Amino acid sequence: MPTTLLTLHDSLTRLTLAPELGASLVNWTRLRDGWPLLRHSDEQALAAANPRRLACYPLAPWSNRIGGGGFACPDGWQALAANSAHEALPIHGSAWQQAWQLVDATSDSATLQLDSLQPFPYRAHLQVRLAGGRLSLRLQATHLGERPTWYGLGLHPYITRTAHTRLQAQARQVWLCDADKLSTQLAELPAAWNFAELAALPAQTLDNAFTGWPGSARIVQPEAGYQLLCHADGTEFFLLYCPQEQNFFCFEPVSHPVNAHHLPGRPGLQLLAPGQSCRLQFSLEYQALDN
Repeated sequence: MPTTLLTLHDSLTRLTLAPELGASLVNWTRLRDGWPLLRHSDEQALAAANPRRLACYPLAPWSNRIGGGGFACPDGWQALAANSAHEALPIHGSAWQQAWQLVDATSDSATLQLDSLQPFPYRAHLQVRLAGGRLSLRLQATHLGERPTWYGLGLHPYITRTAHTRLQAQARQVWLCDADKLSTQLAELPAAWNFAELAALPAQTLDNAFTGWPGSARIVQPEAGYQLLCHADGTEFFLLYCPQEQNFFCFEPVSHPVNAHHLPGRPGLQLLAPGQSCRLQFSLEYQALDN
């Protein structure tokens, strides 16, 4: 069956969402010419019904990969199985693989809800709003299980990339990864990964979590004459994924580094008792550049 799309708009941009495809954003475009502010999703991508081929999706109740077949909770072991045909480890939680329900919508906002039993009971809400070219996302997860469990959240936007795309995002350190793409140790920023000043994206593949982020970033697209001002609340981490020779990159606000469930101190994770919640907010604001 065709996927049902919800369309929002403000004075500058238009957004389409697919609630039944993991609450994914499908396309966010500039109104005056249709330029894709997030990676363009064509009909083929939409027909694949895979959020990882669309523009953005929520990550809950954890972000990225978890090793070890699960993780320890105060009352026992939470087993996890691989949940993607293309990944050997469980990745990005379960919210992106389930249909969400539309709670309410206006011309420029929508609230979506998911009641999930996998891998443990939780309820998630995603609030989406457009206002004056600013896309605001508010993700919340509430634990509904009987025993306390570790939670993490994230958002996974695929951002349009050209040869001239530039990024500015301060960070203190970066988590290095092993062959399984799991975080192993904190390190100082290599020069090619230091975006304290506006810089080009690396030519080589980068897929790492950064820490010590104050929550603000800037993405400049000089060819298309605009920048995106980014702001996150609820985290000091971002994950930067830059695949080689692709027309996108991912700047992901996440509450914790990869495999935080097995790192000392479980950085960024929250242990939620029944009824407790965690939240993450992220916005991308379109601004035209002065010529």
